[in-house]
Amino acid sequence: MSDFDWKNLIDPLFYIHFDINGVKMGLYIVLFIVFAETGLFAGFFLPGDSLLFLAGIYNRELIENVMFIDSSLLNVVILATAVALAGILGNTVGYWFGSKSGYYLYNKEDTFWFKKKYLIQSKEFFERHGGRAIIFARFLPIFRTFAPIVAGIVYMDKKKFMFYNILSSFIWSYSLIFAGHYLYGFLLRNYGIDLKEHIEIIVISLVVITILPVIIKFSKKVKDQVEEVIDPNHEETKDTE
Repeated sequence: MSDFDWKNLIDPLFYIHFDINGVKMGLYIVLFIVFAETGLFAGFFLPGDSLLFLAGIYNRELIENVMFIDSSLLNVVILATAVALAGILGNTVGYWFGSKSGYYLYNKEDTFWFKKKYLIQSKEFFERHGGRAIIFARFLPIFRTFAPIVAGIVYMDKKKFMFYNILSSFIWSYSLIFAGHYLYGFLLRNYGIDLKEHIEIIVISLVVITILPVIIKFSKKVKDQVEEVIDPNHEETKDTE
């Protein structure tokens, strides 16, 4: 920890290789981050998708922090299941918090940890997609942090929320962790490409892929606002077309 750099906070490998006095804590840190993204509303800067993909690559190292399992498949299944359960718990806490303090959040001043505009954008996203927003949001940074909170604020049916919560958590966890594990093995065996030597490219690529939909949505919204300022009748013209 003496070599700590603030840039480490957005580096997935920092968490995977994290240790305290030689004690490997990677698995616990990964599970905590997945929980914190929605349970503690810190998802806007934590490396969620890239962390899971790299966890799939380093799955054996993470599981061996707790137990030794010879089966490669079982290692991945245990890791993906544990991550899914952490995600379910985080979403559940987010839903509970939203149902209890929705009014407070809408009137809360912006801080480093909390931006009201993200809450508003998530509410609009949720209103368009309903329960499916819980699934979509799992793969979208920022949105996945606030989706369960918004679900709580609008008092989404608890059983319906838990169904989408469980489904989305397992889809997100299994798809990214299994993709990391099997893509790593496939490229290494067939092409001699070791993804562990290209971590920066992987992280940047995943960030671009996951952030791109958010950027497109924001750009479209800004464009509509500019057009509305230039032509106040713009929305009415669109509606009548």
